Amino acid sequence: MVKPELAPEYPAYWEADVVLRDGGTAHLRPMRADDADAVQAFHMAQSQNSIYMRFFTYKSKLTPKELRRFTELDYRDRVAFVITRGTGIIGIGRYDRLDDPTEAEVAFNVSDAHQSRGLGSILLEHLAAAARENGIDTFSAEVLPENRKMMQVFSDAGYEVRRHFDDGVISLQFAIDPTEKSRAVMESREHRAEALSVAGLVAPKSVAVIGASREWGSIGQQLLEHVVEGNFTGAVHAVNQDALEVSGMMPYASILEVPGPVDLAIIAVPYDQVPSVVDQCGQAGVKGLVIATAGFADDGEHGLERQRTLVRQARANGMRLVGPASLGLANTDPAVSLNASMAPALPAQGGLGIFSQSAALGVSLFASMSRRSVGMSTVLSAGNRADVSGNDMMQFWEDDPHTQACALYLESIGNPRKFSRISRRLARTKPVIVAKSDSMGLRLPPGHAVRTTQAPAGALDAMLRQSGVVRVNTIEELSDVAQIVVGQPLPKGPGLAILANSGALGAVVADAAEGQGLNVAVLETSLVLNMGQSRALPLLKRTVLSALAQDGADSAIVTLLPVVGLTVDTIAKTLQECSQESGKPVIAVFTGIFEPSIHVNRQMAGSLPAFSSPGGAIAALAAVVRHAQWLTLESSVFEPPVGVNSQAVEDLLDTWLEGVSGDELVTLSNEESRELLGHYGIKALESVPFSSDDEAVAQAERLGWPVAIKTLDSSLRHRLDLGGVRINIENADSLRRNIVQMRKYLEPYGKKDLEVQSMAEVGQSCTLRAIEDPLLGPVVSFGLSGDAVNLLDDWSHRVPPLSAADTAELIRSPRAAVKLFGYEGLPAGNVAALEDLVARVAMLKDEHPEVALIEFKPILVGPTTVTVLAVDVRIGNPAQRTDSARRAMRS
Repeated sequence: MVKPELAPEYPAYWEADVVLRDGGTAHLRPMRADDADAVQAFHMAQSQNSIYMRFFTYKSKLTPKELRRFTELDYRDRVAFVITRGTGIIGIGRYDRLDDPTEAEVAFNVSDAHQSRGLGSILLEHLAAAARENGIDTFSAEVLPENRKMMQVFSDAGYEVRRHFDDGVISLQFAIDPTEKSRAVMESREHRAEALSVAGLVAPKSVAVIGASREWGSIGQQLLEHVVEGNFTGAVHAVNQDALEVSGMMPYASILEVPGPVDLAIIAVPYDQVPSVVDQCGQAGVKGLVIATAGFADDGEHGLERQRTLVRQARANGMRLVGPASLGLANTDPAVSLNASMAPALPAQGGLGIFSQSAALGVSLFASMSRRSVGMSTVLSAGNRADVSGNDMMQFWEDDPHTQACALYLESIGNPRKFSRISRRLARTKPVIVAKSDSMGLRLPPGHAVRTTQAPAGALDAMLRQSGVVRVNTIEELSDVAQIVVGQPLPKGPGLAILANSGALGAVVADAAEGQGLNVAVLETSLVLNMGQSRALPLLKRTVLSALAQDGADSAIVTLLPVVGLTVDTIAKTLQECSQESGKPVIAVFTGIFEPSIHVNRQMAGSLPAFSSPGGAIAALAAVVRHAQWLTLESSVFEPPVGVNSQAVEDLLDTWLEGVSGDELVTLSNEESRELLGHYGIKALESVPFSSDDEAVAQAERLGWPVAIKTLDSSLRHRLDLGGVRINIENADSLRRNIVQMRKYLEPYGKKDLEVQSMAEVGQSCTLRAIEDPLLGPVVSFGLSGDAVNLLDDWSHRVPPLSAADTAELIRSPRAAVKLFGYEGLPAGNVAALEDLVARVAMLKDEHPEVALIEFKPILVGPTTVTVLAVDVRIGNPAQRTDSARRAMRS
């Protein structure tokens, strides 16, 4: 009896929502056998020319045999993807493995109606990712010479394409392993597409408010009124099926009745009506949605599922979605002038872009900036952040000429690896300020549906610092920093000039500045300004400019008690002139003001940051200085270490993980660990377990004297004080005596197995650990062994990939790291070799998420060598990382 073949398992994890070149969205998924009718309909809708380009002949209809061959796939040797909009297919890409099992032939077919939207490049990226997963490393294709569009898809992908012309057909062949160039191409396309998708939301040409109401104070009524009174430059439509008139407009009963295209629909209908309204928007061809309606977070898992369904509905019909429970969005560009938010008025025009999540925090942030007279470019409240995220907004801000600095208040983070990649790039041209709670990543706010982290405390903060963002804790701190970076030049260094009209006040400011790591270059505390405005203001200007001209003065803080005859506004105007003429930041601190009508925590004289407290001013300036210093570091260039064989490790992992499923982890033996690490140029000192004295002596003879013996118990093996290790054993007799004594001392802890290891160069003991986190992906941690990490939690953390600067900072960040550099007369360790080891471990973890844990405990950093004494490597089936080599929106 012949055993029937099992149907291939549908790879659902290959499915993805994608952003197209023009900012629209679509759904990509593997083709299924039940797609036959849709594939036939797609084919028959194509032009004769498109069919000829794909099949090298014209055929009006596919035969049943062809349909079966195209749609019945094994998802290994034969794979096909479709891109859908609504229920229809708009693009198809496929590969078929050739006789050479490492090569496959690819072919594409894109709907005539959706040409030039980037579907071909997206299909190629996803096919390449699937092919690499299935052991294919080369693609080939045959293309007619006149099919320039398809040849452009291959050449623009960043791969090295080889061409050969034969018998009227161009044969193409290229390796599909990601290269620096191909990754850059994918990131560039992703950036342009996501920036355009957000631009369609914040700069629409037409807006419809669905749920616009006549009821005064209702959300729909306010949203419509704010759009109209904000002088939106485009068309405005009201949609209400019950009212005859709303805010002086004749409302439409449905979005389907609105004449002309609608770019942005603002939805403020009851909770249970939202799905049907979103469906109608899809039918009407709306491009983007803002859902102000709340209730999804209050409806538990049912509400989250409804929320996910809304996102699927929107993306499948080409729409981006802001919300639910969104406060709305605003754009102060006079060419747009859109206040599609619950804010009563459009904010003042300026250079700060703002992104927030929950409506409550969005209101607080918006109010804080408004009180401080900080002008804004764009404001977006993501609410439950079901679709549009801070990553999307950063892509938009990078290209937006109206945005000078970016502020984000994050309560959860869905794709930190992508955040890191984007912010590293954005922060080089525009300061990025991020406020987050200490619990972000550990627990989720209501309505948010993303992964949580299991990484060590501090890893997420380390990722933010590594990404170049200015990290703050509160809205007030965010506002303090925003005042400085919007309108003031960045300081070129940590040198500070302090000027005051009180010696005591100046001394307090100086102490605070030094406590924040600033260098006091000038301290002038004898300002006398009570001589009338005509004399005092010129004197103040000369004094400040003279201080800023001193060597080492990169910025100035002028802190003043009230002066008779001078107003804070006239002083602010003078100080702003000083900043403009010197090209350096100047900050004003007005203390001791009792008059409640005088508000000084704000930007004054156009863009002078002013504070009522020197503490807040110093802390904000120090944060800006650290950002400016980050800009002076090398850009994130990732130079791979030499002597790395990634493919060999991949082959080993495939073998060792065969049959392993779920959350199961496999601990590698010492031999397996050394083999795996060896392919990345990492050597671990061999250690050999033994059961008898004779066996120990034999192994010591092989390894070479002197040797050490250790218990295999992980809690004792490096504890000299508890008898878990004995070192510098120089001969067989000494080894036998030490074994007897060691077993005796370990008796209180139970029977312990032992191992023998050759001695390494004496050095500082360190610990290096790398894990695979569900949220952050790979996380590398470093610390000095012993009490520093065990009791004081003195770790540093970074998220790969690591540049040379990242690696150096990781090693130097623990407080105890001074012991590596010649502490108290001890010789310095070989830090260069340690940096090389860290770089190799970081690269291994970045390339192989199947490696769940690598722990080197300890590493001995000696004057000339770095020796790995003990290794713990565990492998398993990895979760899909939140930032892969293919373009896909967060699911």
